[in-house]
Amino acid sequence: MNRLDASVLELDCEHEADRIAQRLREILAGTLHRRGLVVAISGGIDSSVSAALAVRAVGAARVFCLILPERDSDPDSAARAGLLADHLGVRAETFDIAPTLQAIGCYAARDAAVRRVLPEYGDDWKMKLAIAGGAQGRVNRFRLVARAPDGSMHERELGLDEYLTVVAATNFKQRVRKTIEYFHADRLNYAVVGTPNRLEYDQGFFVKNGDGSADVKPIAHLYKTQVYALARHLGLPERLCRAQPTTDTYSLDQGQDEFYFALPYHAMDLALWALNHGIDADQLGAALDIAPSQARAVYADIAAKRRTTRYQHRAPVLLGEVAEIGTSDGATT
Repeated sequence: MNRLDASVLELDCEHEADRIAQRLREILAGTLHRRGLVVAISGGIDSSVSAALAVRAVGAARVFCLILPERDSDPDSAARAGLLADHLGVRAETFDIAPTLQAIGCYAARDAAVRRVLPEYGDDWKMKLAIAGGAQGRVNRFRLVARAPDGSMHERELGLDEYLTVVAATNFKQRVRKTIEYFHADRLNYAVVGTPNRLEYDQGFFVKNGDGSADVKPIAHLYKTQVYALARHLGLPERLCRAQPTTDTYSLDQGQDEFYFALPYHAMDLALWALNHGIDADQLGAALDIAPSQARAVYADIAAKRRTTRYQHRAPVLLGEVAEIGTSDGATT
């Protein structure tokens, strides 16, 4: 094996962009039988590249984009999404989902769980979740990080019930957004584009029946590093190409590595590639300049996330035999 470094993730961007565009056209016409594509754009690199590839495949006139902020969203996310829509020349609609989330109790359920560990938490505070442990070979645990109006920071360990409630309430956001995407897909007879990259897809970093739901996922085979390379190759605005991965889910700024992944995305990409190609942990440690023990812990964390999120990839479980569509008995799945 040659030296393990970022070069293993190099991509022939023109060939890959053409291949994805061709497959999107084939799938849209031959499998999905839809007229165009709906893409929810967040101002992040994954949805930006997905939208650009959709335009390359079917043209701007047959791509409809949605910008779906809520009260915890960074205003700059919507601004970047608008910049992308203008750059691509696509139709785009902005819809604030905060009133819907308020009505179904998203914010109230989350805040009640937060107050069980931080009673003084109020509506004018900001908060996020942070992860710790997996990269050091320990069991992952979650902490609440909150900032009071006076700027003071407060951290608390989250019990399992509080953690699950905060996550369940927050997942409303992704599921409401997906409902809106499918409304427009049905209205236009379009297909919904999912935007996870390979790291997110492999590690279950999505909400089942939320952002994990889609008709086609054009970049789920690409490492995040490769998505950034495609963004530059496709000529997306520099402001988008420089955007760093965030969850844009909690009111405090939160990096994806802070909330979920063991390492920053470029290191996680290399770790996932190395594990997928049978590279031992010592060699990964040398490539990332971390101790072999930490590299082994990262491998273990990847494996643990694959196990614990496997159900998110599963279709509904059927309790009896059901014939495929088109069989002689006329039964359907």
